[in-house]
Amino acid sequence: MTFSKTTEYALRVLALMAGDDKKLYSSLELHKKLKIPKKYLQRLLTDLSKSGLIKSIQGRSGGFLLAKKAGKIKISEIIDAVEGFRKEPSCFFGFDKCALDNPCSMHDIWIRSQKDLINILSKTRLSDLINKSKED
Repeated sequence: MTFSKTTEYALRVLALMAGDDKKLYSSLELHKKLKIPKKYLQRLLTDLSKSGLIKSIQGRSGGFLLAKKAGKIKISEIIDAVEGFRKEPSCFFGFDKCALDNPCSMHDIWIRSQKDLINILSKTRLSDLINKSKED
């Protein structure tokens, strides 16, 4: 599966923050460390803040930090915050509705694989990604 650029950036931002969850990160610091375009990053930080995944601390020494522990943040929540997360499988060919009376040859395989992916993203936590990267 390929994530959108927005989801990729969101995962990178939150993974960095999860590495030191007490630290305040300025948007400039995030921009420099992660090489995310400034305007794109500002919009992303706004979306992550509105969704409750990060907190925005205002003022001269303000910045951003995780709103909850990395072990409480599911990957599906991150995706949902920035682009919406489909909780139900969709048609292999992109139709709004699948012709259930005459499904395509990929129907059963596609539905099963999508359900597996939805399940994995709904169970995997940000902390799992952080712990895995530290093991490598």
